[in-house]
Amino acid sequence: MPKEVFNKDYKFLPRKELLTFEEIDRVVRAFAELGVSKIRLTGGEPLLRNDLEKLIERIAEVPGINDISLTSNATLLSHARAQSLRDAGLDRVNISLDALDDETFFKVNDVGATVQSVLDGIEAASRVGFKAVKVNMVVKKGLNDHSILPMARFFHGTGQILRFIEFMDVGNSNSWDMKQVVTSGEIAQLIDAELPIEPAEPNYRGEVAKRWRYRDGGGEIGIISSVSQPFCGSCSRARLSAVGSIYTCLFASQGHDMREVMRADATDEQLRDWVRKLWSGREDRYSETRSQVAILKPKVEMSYIGG
Repeated sequence: MPKEVFNKDYKFLPRKELLTFEEIDRVVRAFAELGVSKIRLTGGEPLLRNDLEKLIERIAEVPGINDISLTSNATLLSHARAQSLRDAGLDRVNISLDALDDETFFKVNDVGATVQSVLDGIEAASRVGFKAVKVNMVVKKGLNDHSILPMARFFHGTGQILRFIEFMDVGNSNSWDMKQVVTSGEIAQLIDAELPIEPAEPNYRGEVAKRWRYRDGGGEIGIISSVSQPFCGSCSRARLSAVGSIYTCLFASQGHDMREVMRADATDEQLRDWVRKLWSGREDRYSETRSQVAILKPKVEMSYIGG
């Protein structure tokens, strides 16, 4: 959320336009009844949402949901907060960290957080017993690609899973250029030269990160390569914005208003039918066609729908 846009004078949405926890619960139940079993809470920064633990408790009670995760910048993730999230039913956390030196990190995060504050959050998450603690690094050539090996060295052997993400053209405000992409192949080759790695089997069909394990037993890394090796054909993710729009693709131009359907007193069966119709009609495959598109439509910003 660029400061030049979202500054102190920016008028954010009135609370009544945001989904209530009860409405989010209904959305989760509709999707769960159609086979969804995993829920991720993201943002923006989800730890800014008041009473987040209460939402997690509600989601954990939904039949069929067996995995709840959260993506955070970790600057608000104290040990006490990590414990309360774990107690509420949160299973896993992904923490964003794009460099180990403050100078580079400040250029990326734009919120004044220090590397140490994020590392403290990672340590807090690791201590309370989440099923997995993953660290996400978006790699942009000329900005933080010099941090690839230092990050790999730092997290090697810690039990925390480092994941490298190719710089993607999400939204319209990050000035994306293919020349700024460090490909998954380049990342793997760079790490393998110093810390030998070998491919590992995916945990499940549709897993977005290709898994690699260190040959010396020092754990694993993941590399997400939606630019150089698109995986649209196996994508099974839907995204729900804070105002109730469903996006069937990270690169979608527009969402589908589920809030309006719910607030028009739709029954649970009608909600399920709405979701079923939406999902069965999707044709999203932007990552496979980006090079063929002459004129790109505006895309939803990452801060609206998370990663």
